[in-house]
Amino acid sequence: MMVNLVDKIGDWNPQLFRELKGRLKFFNVAIAVATSLLIQMVVFLYQLREFPNDEYSLTAPYCRLRQLYELRQNQVYQQSNQSQIDDFNHFLSKNFCPANEIDWQLWWRDHWEYIFLSLSVIFVFSLLVAGTYLLINDLAKEETRGTLNFIRLSPQSETSILTGKLLGVPSLIYLVVLAAIPLHLWAGNSAEIAFSYILTYYAILAASCILFYSAALLFGLISRWFSGFQPWLGSGAVLLFLFTTILMASSYNNGLNNSTAWLRIFAPWDTVNYLFPNLLHVSNGSPMKNLEFFYFPLGKNIVSVVGFYLLNLGLCSYGILQALKRCFRNPQTSIISKKQSYLLVAFCQLMFWGFALQLGKNNDRWVEQVGENYILLALYNLVLILSLIAVLSPHRQDIQDWARYRHQEVSSHKSVWRDLIVAEKSPALVAIAINLAIVTIPWLVWISFTSVVHANNGQNDIYRLKVILAIALSISLMMIYATIAQLILLLKTPNRSFWAIGTLGTVSFLPPMILEFIGISSWKHPTVWLFSTFPWAAIQHSGATTIFMALLAELSVLALLNFQLTRQVRLAGESATKALLAGR
Repeated sequence: MMVNLVDKIGDWNPQLFRELKGRLKFFNVAIAVATSLLIQMVVFLYQLREFPNDEYSLTAPYCRLRQLYELRQNQVYQQSNQSQIDDFNHFLSKNFCPANEIDWQLWWRDHWEYIFLSLSVIFVFSLLVAGTYLLINDLAKEETRGTLNFIRLSPQSETSILTGKLLGVPSLIYLVVLAAIPLHLWAGNSAEIAFSYILTYYAILAASCILFYSAALLFGLISRWFSGFQPWLGSGAVLLFLFTTILMASSYNNGLNNSTAWLRIFAPWDTVNYLFPNLLHVSNGSPMKNLEFFYFPLGKNIVSVVGFYLLNLGLCSYGILQALKRCFRNPQTSIISKKQSYLLVAFCQLMFWGFALQLGKNNDRWVEQVGENYILLALYNLVLILSLIAVLSPHRQDIQDWARYRHQEVSSHKSVWRDLIVAEKSPALVAIAINLAIVTIPWLVWISFTSVVHANNGQNDIYRLKVILAIALSISLMMIYATIAQLILLLKTPNRSFWAIGTLGTVSFLPPMILEFIGISSWKHPTVWLFSTFPWAAIQHSGATTIFMALLAELSVLALLNFQLTRQVRLAGESATKALLAGR
């Protein structure tokens, strides 16, 4: 039967057969099962350490006489008589709860609940952290041995190969978890947890695994220069992310009425805590109960919460898988195309603004909510646009090929613009401008609604003008960064990518850090900050005329840089054409 099953797996997915054959050996399987049983035994015995014995206190949680003696204890403490307090404490230390007064049923139910919750947390960390490490390490080894290129040349589809990797590489981790599933189900049933909730937890865990494992494969493909450090970097980032989000979910002030809520959804803690309220021992309950998305109350019922969570993870996993398909056959291509970048930016804006627009605890008007979230919105979009500049900007050879094609074939002006918008080898400035326009649209809508809400404010028009100018400043600055990156990638020097990333990182974050370090704050010297990566930090302390003059200066710099870029692209195309003519 086992031979037939293996043969069927090989017929269905040869890559999965290859991964399972190399891992599911007797010794490896025995170690995995023994590890799982050891973890289960440790969890069970650890929870059993508080088993009520003959010296169980009268004020302990499971003693039925607890309330009576706690009431008496409070009365004694209120009398402020030290001798009576000492006598009562001595009485408690010498007398213990009778065995027939211990609520054994409640103790065993809580005991099984603790086991269930402990295993739930262990499953998350084991699958996401260890699975991520194994996938990235597997790709690194394939790259080192040179077998990854043979896999790329195989007749299997990208989907078949990637599915085989996702299912086969972490197979031993799956075995560890599967061996603990019976105890997990038994503990959940003994703790009177609904079986539908347990199945929902498994669905959330599976969706999280697909997302993190797909991201791990993508990271392994695009980070070859890290060599053997890749697995530790990837799994360490996942571990840090899980720890950060679990601390955020378990903190007292754990509201989700801001744009950070979208990032927290990628970790399962908030949703799992919604299913099992005792998981993180949060005193004010699960924040998911008050979760809203564009004022739609997602947290009112479990179906909307889990459905939205799974839909979000499914869409993100699908996007990562599309990027994987692009990079798997051709590692030199960009992660996403220009068309896909437009969808990505639009989707991110939908998520950022959807979680920003919630009633929350103190927010009654959506204008105030955006005002409290604008720093997060601006910061997330800054990281998004800088990442797209790094991903979409083509290298010298690609632009040279595109420029040569443009010179060989006389095309219409409309065709040139179409190439700049969608062609992958053309300069990315127009695509970056379109993405910036997509980012700007929600801000313009917000500004228009702000004018309606504050119609009685005489300074409203001036405020709106300053905000619009600040947005224009940010757009022009991002276009300057994109042009600088494209000019660097057109150079003939080696390691152009590192120079471009280093330059962008330096000009983006180093000047604001230096200004803060030397004491030039945005409220003291707002004019200087208008030329930094964070001009919106100085708009409140700057006049509209000053902001407009700063915008003119940046537009002048942008025009000069684009003139130089156009000249460099034209020279690259002309030199390539001359080389072809000389070859004839």
